[in-house]
Amino acid sequence: MEKELRERKKNRLDNYDYSRPGAYFLTLCTEGRRNYFWDKVGATIGRPQDVVLSSKGKIVDEAIKNIPRIYPAVTVDYYVIMPNHIHILLTNHADEFGRPMVAPTVDRMMQQMKGYVTKQIGRSIWQKLFFDHVIRNRQDYDEHVKYIHENPARWYYDELYSE
Repeated sequence: MEKELRERKKNRLDNYDYSRPGAYFLTLCTEGRRNYFWDKVGATIGRPQDVVLSSKGKIVDEAIKNIPRIYPAVTVDYYVIMPNHIHILLTNHADEFGRPMVAPTVDRMMQQMKGYVTKQIGRSIWQKLFFDHVIRNRQDYDEHVKYIHENPARWYYDELYSE
């Protein structure tokens, strides 16, 4: 009997140009949700002020900060590095006439960032895909900024939590 394959949920919008100007909320997870990015991982009460990035976490931090250096049309507005995933809120900007500036797709930027981290570490630590959300308006943007800021304090209750 042949095992029926379940249809994979689409993780990109159909017919959407991911290089066009706009804001995007991205989540990238480690393979197997392994905790690579914090030196101390565990339950905390309140926002963990004593979080120290591991050596791998510092490489990820550097990679995120490199995005606007490599792509001047893109800004990384906010981000948070969690033990086993990262959230990034970035904006692809238009020029003064509203035309898209030269920037690759979000997918290409994330693949290049993951590739940089892989090269620095010496092996891949990432899940193959990542999750994205196209920001639709100011309220949506503000909700994702709040999520990024509050994520470390909610780590123990996070759906991606693992010890």
